Amino acid sequence: MKQDTSKISESNKLALDELRKELILRGYSKNTQRTYCSEFSQFLYLLGKYDVNKIDDTQLRSYFLYCFEKLELKESQINSRYNAIKFYYEQVMKRNMLLINLPRPKRPSQLPKHISVRDIKKLFSVVTNQKHALMLKLCYGMGLRVSEIVNLKITDIDSGNMQVLIASGKGKKDRYVNLPESILDELHSYCKQYRPVKYLFEGQGGGKYSIRSVQNVFKSAMKKANINKDVGIHGLRHSYATHLLESGTDISYIQQLLGHSSIITTLIYTRVAQKNLKGIKSPLDYL
Repeated sequence: MKQDTSKISESNKLALDELRKELILRGYSKNTQRTYCSEFSQFLYLLGKYDVNKIDDTQLRSYFLYCFEKLELKESQINSRYNAIKFYYEQVMKRNMLLINLPRPKRPSQLPKHISVRDIKKLFSVVTNQKHALMLKLCYGMGLRVSEIVNLKITDIDSGNMQVLIASGKGKKDRYVNLPESILDELHSYCKQYRPVKYLFEGQGGGKYSIRSVQNVFKSAMKKANINKDVGIHGLRHSYATHLLESGTDISYIQQLLGHSSIITTLIYTRVAQKNLKGIKSPLDYL
C-alpha cells in the first residue's frame, strides 16, 4: 500500500506510519487502510512542518471549516476524513476527548440507485461473453458486492444445497446466499469451458479477476444496452434487494442475505420499493 509522503514532514511521517500499523494490528480491511491513510495524509499535507501531535480542538474545528468552505468537500468525504483523524487521536494517541465537541456533518439521505426488472433483462441480453454474463448475473442474482464476486472461490459454491458461501464479506463476516436455480446450467458450462483453478472468475494470467475489470464490464454493458442511468455495478445489489422486497420477501431475510449488521441499513429499501405506491392514482386522474 504505497502512499505519496513527499509533502509530509519527517516527524508527521511517523504519525502516518503509526496510524497504518494500528489499522493492521486491529485487522482493518485493506480498503479501509487505504482510505484512512489517504485521508489522514491530506490532513498532514496541510499541516506542513507543524507537529500533528500538538493539535488542539480549536485547530481541528478550523481545519474542518476549511474543508467545507475552501476545499468544498462533500459531507461524505468530510466524514471519511473525520473518521481517519478521529482514529489517529483516539486509537493511536489515546486523546479520547479531543474531538468530543466537534460536530459531524449531517450525511445526506440518499436513496440506493437501482435498475428496473425490464432494464436488468435488457442488460443481460446484450452481454455475449460467457464469463462477463455470468459475472453480472451472479452480482444481481445473489446481491453481491463487486469485491465479493471477485473473491468468490469454486469451493464456496455448494450446488447440492443450492447455497454459496460469501467468505469474509464486508466487516469480515461470513454469510450464505442462495444460488439461483436458473444459473446452474450456465455455471456448469462456464466451468467446463474456462476451467477456473481457485477463484470462480480469474484473470488471463491467473489469480482473481480485478474489481476495475468487473466495473468496466458492467459499464460497457449499460452503454451497449442504452440504459441511460447514473448507476454503478453496486446498483445490481441494490436492485436485488429492491426486487426481493417488491416480491414480498420479509425484510429480515433480506438483511441476512445482504449481510447487514443492522436492520436499519436494510430498511432504506422500503423507501425505494415502489410496487404498492405505483398503484396509487393521483387525484388529478379522477377529475
